[in-house]
Amino acid sequence: MIEETLDIATKDGAMETFICRPERGGPHPAIFFLMDAPGIRDELHDMVRRLATVGYFVMLPNLYYRAGHDFKNFGTDVLDEGSASRDRMRSVRTKMTIPPIMEDIGVMLDYVDAHGDANPGPVGTHGYCMSGPYSLAAAARYPDRVAAAASFYGTWLINDAAESPHLSLDKASGELYISCAEHDDKAPPEMVEELKGLFEASGNSGEMEIHPGVHHGFAFPERWCYDKPAAERHWERLTALYRRQLG
Repeated sequence: MIEETLDIATKDGAMETFICRPERGGPHPAIFFLMDAPGIRDELHDMVRRLATVGYFVMLPNLYYRAGHDFKNFGTDVLDEGSASRDRMRSVRTKMTIPPIMEDIGVMLDYVDAHGDANPGPVGTHGYCMSGPYSLAAAARYPDRVAAAASFYGTWLINDAAESPHLSLDKASGELYISCAEHDDKAPPEMVEELKGLFEASGNSGEMEIHPGVHHGFAFPERWCYDKPAAERHWERLTALYRRQLG
């Protein structure tokens, strides 16, 4: 595989992006891998590599770049309540909104179109945790480009913001896949049930699935709640989605 980390210029600064793609057979369909709240780390790099090995041009941007390059890696205690690492992460996370991330997606589309190893056609997006909403929003914002979009244990998919993802489900022309954990205080059962009704009403050809017995973060190998069967199911669903829509 070929991998590199580079800065992609946006109007707000330099967006550091990890890119991985196969050595042969290009150009390859592009996938935008959108990080979870704890930020860029080796665990995510390995997940990017797994997708690249099956034929995709995968981009993993540091969505915290507006706060500076120092806001990229956090301590191992980043998920511990009251830790300095968690407070530092949340100082950036809580200020993020969907509109600037959609601008970043537009910049990434331009990058794909200009790169000889990336197919300038339909793209896929998937996001975990905080980026589940971003992935779904991208499908609505760029319906002519995002052919497949997935959210894995996305947080607060129904909220009071004007750009809440639940308000734009019917604007996506690409296939959507929404994956929820049975136990998730950031997507409680009543929210999931409401979202399910909205998803069905949207008429999208995709699927919303609740994985039984697992917790928020189940697909991450280094997380306390990692569940291998559910994690492998997540890879099965994601790869099948991209195969159907991107080839």
